[in-house]
Amino acid sequence: MNTPHHVIIAGAGPVGLLLACELALAKCSVLILEKSDDPHSLLKQLPFGIRGLNAPSIEALHRRGLLEEMEVPKRLQNPFTGTRTKQAGHFAGIQFEHDNIDTSGWPQGLPYSLLSEMAELEQVLTRRALSLGVEIRRGAGITDVAQDADGVSVTASMAGQQRTARAAWLVGCDGARSVVRKQGGFEFAGTEPEFTGYSAKVDLVDAELLARGRVVTERGMYFQSQPGYLNLQDFDGGAFHQTGEPVTRDHLQAVLRRISGVNVAIGALHVATTWTDRARQATSYRNGRILLAGDAAHIHAPLGGQGLNLGIGDAMNLGWKLAATIHNEAPDGLLDSYQAERHPVGVRVLDWSRAQVAVMRPTPEGRALNAIFRDLINTRHGATYFACRVWGLI
Repeated sequence: MNTPHHVIIAGAGPVGLLLACELALAKCSVLILEKSDDPHSLLKQLPFGIRGLNAPSIEALHRRGLLEEMEVPKRLQNPFTGTRTKQAGHFAGIQFEHDNIDTSGWPQGLPYSLLSEMAELEQVLTRRALSLGVEIRRGAGITDVAQDADGVSVTASMAGQQRTARAAWLVGCDGARSVVRKQGGFEFAGTEPEFTGYSAKVDLVDAELLARGRVVTERGMYFQSQPGYLNLQDFDGGAFHQTGEPVTRDHLQAVLRRISGVNVAIGALHVATTWTDRARQATSYRNGRILLAGDAAHIHAPLGGQGLNLGIGDAMNLGWKLAATIHNEAPDGLLDSYQAERHPVGVRVLDWSRAQVAVMRPTPEGRALNAIFRDLINTRHGATYFACRVWGLI
């Protein structure tokens, strides 16, 4: 790990991999350090791994010849039935329909939205990165970061040993709990959570007792996409997620019963994870020779699938600017324009996420907002506006 590189990227998720591809296309040498040994996870596969791609992301992937390598968007029109439905998307779980959207005057050609799978997207990007000469080291969790005027030294734990790598630049794409962000001295400002979200695969006893689809109750929300595939929102202020405790069968069953009001039983728990609507953003995306992108730069509730698209936009914006800087071809201020252009986009997405939480609160105020938004979304102008926002057209 002593070979110098132009850039070290922390994190081999979609954002880190896409950024590595952009830099490698511009003849930059890139090393990716990824703390996980194994990229495979049930939570990255369908149905949990489903992610919506908006128009800018579709265009970016198409421009790089990556969209054509992905099979899931070609065959997956509806994530649960495999057929096209009237549903075009949602805001806070409130559906808007294709027939209500006015697309006259919109650019024609590529789709405005597509469904993808996180696992496949990572596989496609990994193949491309490796073909371009990107070096990927898995099982390399970063423990320390230090920068000086000439570059950045990164210490990572590999096979029980501490090893150091050095590069001219470091980009943290290492997710919501980013070590690079913490070690790099970035301020992470925002708002605290209102709920703990659960995603789990279980064996349900008498699964038919639970309604299919998204069900909002006075105690929260549950969503059963397929029998045994559950998403829950428990408005506990994010308390359980913040404990860091593993999700047990008994705990998940208690939460499900309380939210649904149904005495349903969980026979077995296969996999589960928690998340929250905590919304925070780095006040600056750059500190000297260290930059942030993706969830390392901004976190929010995964409502409406905005996070992946926000990260793809970061990578596409940063890649060519950092490459031009590395090759001494950048005009003054070019790299700083990454912050100037992408930070406001992040602010807008975080507020979009907060607004959805407000509409989903199991309170009289939340239900009143929900009713008003339902009326708005069911109008042609309303459906068109929400489609434009969700699909990244405005």
